[in-house]
Amino acid sequence: MGTARVVFDKWEGRYAQRIGDVRSSAVRDLFAAASRPDMISLSGGMPEVRAVPAHAVADAAHGAVVHAGAQALQYGSSNGRVELRETIVELMAETGVRIAAADVVVTAGAQQGLDLLAKTFLDPGDVVICEGPTYVGALQAFSAYQPDIRCIPMDGEGMRMDLLEAELRAVGYQGAKFIYTIPNFQNPGGVTLSAPRRRRLLELAREYDIPVIEDDPYGRLRFEGGHVKPLRALDDEVIYLGTFSKIFAPGLRLGWMTAPQPILAKVLLVKQAADLCGSAFAQVTAERYFAGTRWRKVLQGLARTYAERRDAMLAALEEYFPPEASWTRPEGGFFVWVEFPEFLDTKTMLAEAVEHGVTYVPGDGFYPDGRGRNCMRLAFCYAEPEAITEGIRRLAEVLEDRLELYRAFIAAGALPDRSEGAA
Repeated sequence: MGTARVVFDKWEGRYAQRIGDVRSSAVRDLFAAASRPDMISLSGGMPEVRAVPAHAVADAAHGAVVHAGAQALQYGSSNGRVELRETIVELMAETGVRIAAADVVVTAGAQQGLDLLAKTFLDPGDVVICEGPTYVGALQAFSAYQPDIRCIPMDGEGMRMDLLEAELRAVGYQGAKFIYTIPNFQNPGGVTLSAPRRRRLLELAREYDIPVIEDDPYGRLRFEGGHVKPLRALDDEVIYLGTFSKIFAPGLRLGWMTAPQPILAKVLLVKQAADLCGSAFAQVTAERYFAGTRWRKVLQGLARTYAERRDAMLAALEEYFPPEASWTRPEGGFFVWVEFPEFLDTKTMLAEAVEHGVTYVPGDGFYPDGRGRNCMRLAFCYAEPEAITEGIRRLAEVLEDRLELYRAFIAAGALPDRSEGAA
């Protein structure tokens, strides 16, 4: 993966103490390796933007300049153009969420929404509750403000409510600032929070008076099973984060937040300090793209493409992966989560996988405390089915050498430790 250049930092003593707690993104760290032409990338959650019709985007961008140039090239309001917020209101209504344009703040992707909420809510040492594992970008956004992040384990129905309730009892009524969840096709787990657990989560949030942040980038990318209402459709106190990155183009960096008005007012103050306002040009381009109906057909095609690739990955896992491995079976989204015996260290295995021409994300990047080293996240969203199959086959070759030792210990009636398995 190359040798890192060591540079002396003479400003080390000048930085804020909290910068020492900011995590590097395990996904972004793999971009250089994943961009090699001989590499099969199963690491990055990149949307299939090649399926978005270039002429439709060009028409929207051209229209933004020709028909709305005075607005598209100018500063705008901090909460975003009202026209785009009205588009968002319509999109949300289709999922069962009823809001008004005044309830929406346009952000630079949902990622900015996470940072704004962290800056608004968190002081050092505050407790944050999330799923375990959870989105690495959320861990990055939160860690800058030095919270105590508590992860609640999941099963096939999402976050376990019995463990969440036990954690809430342990921290007390004033003990947690918010609960963060990705209820649809969770990143990295791929699982969906079941309807009964959604109701129970909201009951617990009301009982303990804790805000819930619902991050929903993948909700429209379901290709199996029936629609499950967003948490925000069940409780108007939920803070909801949406994004255009997965249904249009991540390069535009457009997302949104809807929340109770007192929270939005505080978020807007923070946002004004962060960026004054979002890109009016990007917003007008999105408005014009979503003004027609073509985008719906594009999205339907994307869902079919992702379903085909999900099927290719699951079939390859069944064919090539060892019996010691287990994995999730997502009904939508981008990701499969794979778990191995405890001794296996997927982080130390990554360099060998790169040598074999395949990348994945080691599981420890999705926890705040180093857990998950025996797990990996596999993305099926970008590679073609044939490449996915070949990538899984290459990974299986790497795994086989590691697991031979495990089987030998099992046969001898003992278990190896991680240091032996990583040798």
